[in-house]
Amino acid sequence: MTKLSAATLPRITTAALPAYDRASLTAGIVHFGVGNFHRAHQAVYLDDLFALGSSHDWALVGAGVRDADEAMRQKLKSQDWLTTVVEQEADSSSARITGAMIDYIKPGDSAAVIARLADPAIRIVSLTITEGGYYIDPASQKFDPNHPDIAFDAASMAEPRTAFGLILAGLIRRRNAGIQPFTVMSCDNIPGNGHVTQNAVVGLAKLVDPALAQWVRDNVAFPNGMVDRITPATSPREVALLSDNFGIDDNWPVFCESFKQWVLEDNFPAGRPALERVGVQFVSDVAPYEHMKIRILNGGHATIAYPAGLLDIHFVHEAMEHPLIAAFLAKVENDEIIPVVPPVPDTDLHDYFALCQRRFANPKIGDTVRRLALDGSNRQPKFIVPSAVDRVAAGQSVIGLALVSALWCRYCYGTSDSGAVIEPNDPSWNRLTRQARLAKDDPKAWLAMTDIYGDLGRSQSFVAAFGHALTTLWSVGTKATLERYLADRL
Repeated sequence: MTKLSAATLPRITTAALPAYDRASLTAGIVHFGVGNFHRAHQAVYLDDLFALGSSHDWALVGAGVRDADEAMRQKLKSQDWLTTVVEQEADSSSARITGAMIDYIKPGDSAAVIARLADPAIRIVSLTITEGGYYIDPASQKFDPNHPDIAFDAASMAEPRTAFGLILAGLIRRRNAGIQPFTVMSCDNIPGNGHVTQNAVVGLAKLVDPALAQWVRDNVAFPNGMVDRITPATSPREVALLSDNFGIDDNWPVFCESFKQWVLEDNFPAGRPALERVGVQFVSDVAPYEHMKIRILNGGHATIAYPAGLLDIHFVHEAMEHPLIAAFLAKVENDEIIPVVPPVPDTDLHDYFALCQRRFANPKIGDTVRRLALDGSNRQPKFIVPSAVDRVAAGQSVIGLALVSALWCRYCYGTSDSGAVIEPNDPSWNRLTRQARLAKDDPKAWLAMTDIYGDLGRSQSFVAAFGHALTTLWSVGTKATLERYLADRL
């Protein structure tokens, strides 16, 4: 067993090691949200690029704003910011040690974060703060300037608490010093993530000074991007697998699939690393790729998560082995989701969905149904509702998508079909559970959450399909409801 650290790297023979001198790296990117996805995605692309001898002035510095970020920081600090990434497919597993991160600023130290953001060497600030971290109304996708966190930062720009407050404070200091602004790059699964991030920073700036807001809008780049790699949460299972199979003791390893994708708008006025050398696609318009991924892959995750949760299935690959769930996914995708996804350059959408099915079925990943079911109040409006809105507008059937929403509602009731308790799995769990219990007798109570459903909750066809689906779920259970849908009897 080898405890991971810079000093012990030469002793590790079971994993690929950084193929570059980490002492040659200098910081070029500050990243907010050093979680598993970031370390399996952006950090891996940079690690690959550094191994080519390129862009060594683009190393990562971590930053965070949550209490939990300090725990991550301590775990990574003790191993010199190194991370073990294990790529797993059905017939193979391989490990690598990545070294693209060279520092991590202590969460809560606003002065240190702002000082680093003001450093001219920092030319990109990136974020993976989850779909729910952007202070946006789920239905309208508009920035919420009235949120208490935002109001606090607007009045306390010397010591802001949010990522957007810190970013804005860094931009103010650069403007005052005559330093070119950094580019702000979201790496979260949000439609138009660059626009959403710009709206958050500009929206906060408006509360501070309208002239500042205009300066941000005129001078700061917010490229849109699409990111993809299935990356489960780390549990004791993953720590033990790494130890048993590779002899490495890592405080917080990352397990993921081998597939990864990153599509970016090439809008980096302050410069960027040469990521095209390691497979990043730079395009003029990310929207088609984004729509494809969010609706087909993320929408697919939402489609299988709730029936699997109601049937007490733990792992995603086990859900894909269940014939009813796999068939449900295929029917909803082929009948209702894929037909309203706009064309994507050089891509067959059905081939893309087939790839998603294979990825979901990967037995080595250990991705959990509970992770897919997490935070539905933020994910459903992005991954499911837009497809339903498009179909309603076109006068097309929404029976399958309405069933997906009904399954989510039934899940939020808080018990599975067997009567097992479903533990809270959403920041708004209490509200969702309350509405789900009202909806058992009055399905319209669920659709009354206009921040989630918007005008869709008033669509006669969707309301009727949802109500029938939810009533059927309560009457005959998940298994029989899926059988009826698959037989076109729902």
